[in-house]
Amino acid sequence: MLKTGIIGSITVQIRETKNIQDLTDVKIVFVQDRRSKNWLALLSTDLELSEEEIVRIYGKRWDIEVFFKVCKSYLALAKEYQGRNYDAQVAATSIVFLRYIMLAVESRNTQDDRTIGELFYYYSDEMEDLKLSQALVLLIDTLRRVLSNFPVISQELANMIMDTFLSTIPRSFKERLLFAT
Repeated sequence: MLKTGIIGSITVQIRETKNIQDLTDVKIVFVQDRRSKNWLALLSTDLELSEEEIVRIYGKRWDIEVFFKVCKSYLALAKEYQGRNYDAQVAATSIVFLRYIMLAVESRNTQDDRTIGELFYYYSDEMEDLKLSQALVLLIDTLRRVLSNFPVISQELANMIMDTFLSTIPRSFKERLLFAT
C-alpha cells in the first residue's frame, strides 16, 4: 500500500442503461479509510487519470460536500428563506455563504498555528530551506565557537572535544559535511 492509502485499482465495464450493449469502461480505485479499517471505492470514467489524481479530485469534491452539508444543516440554507424571487434567493444564499466564510476564517485563526497573526508569514519569508549538510555545518561551527569561548576549556581541549564529536557521528553525516565544506 502506498502513502496515499491506495490499496489497488481495476478497470471494469459497467452498463449505462438496462441495455446489455451499452457498456462503459470505468476505473475503480480502492482506498484505505483514514479513520477506520474500512476501505472506499472511488469510480472514475476518465481512464487516463492516475490513481493518485482520482483520490486528489475526490478529496476536493468531498470538501465541497462538507461545505454544503454545513450550510444546509447549521446555517439554514434553504430553510431560512422560502421566496420565489431569484434575486432574493441569490442574496439569501450569498449571506449563508458569507456566514460560512466568517466561521471558517475564525476557526482557522483560533485553531491553526500557521495563522498566529502575521507571525507565520514573517518567519516563512525570513527562513530559507536549509539542506541537511548546511544545517550540520552550522551546528558544528556553533559548537566550535561555544567551546572556544568557554573560559575553562583550553584550545587544545576544545579541539579534542570537536575531534571526538566528529569521529562519533554517522558516516552519512560525515560525507555530507565533507561535501558541504
